[in-house]
Amino acid sequence: MNYGKINIATGLFFLAFFMMYGFLLIYNRDFASNKLEWIANSESGAHFESRLAHVHGNLFAVLNIFIGYLMLQFNIRAKSLQWISIFLLGGMLMPLGILAELIFKAPPIFVLLGAISVIIAIVWLGFEVIKKPK
Repeated sequence: MNYGKINIATGLFFLAFFMMYGFLLIYNRDFASNKLEWIANSESGAHFESRLAHVHGNLFAVLNIFIGYLMLQFNIRAKSLQWISIFLLGGMLMPLGILAELIFKAPPIFVLLGAISVIIAIVWLGFEVIKKPK
């Protein structure tokens, strides 16, 4: 299976989703009828959390695109690529978890799982790259 390609495609779709979400945040800030209230509350609470979700969603999308590309460039063992890909995709739980907290009052476990997952993926890939000869 072409794991890097899966991460790139998923990252692109994730990026599109969080870009649209960012446009919603811009609408709320600049055009909504309650924009002054939204701006006044934007430094804390749900407004701040919504911005965190947007930023981390875009960051993790770009990480999946970039790291997916790197996975295609290096001759890394298939089993390692599989797990790196899974953990990297699991990192997307972080921004989705922030949104789940906002919308569904979900516990922050998804945020923590996503954070741990993406760190594992990046460290694992780092070790795999170091092991490769020039």
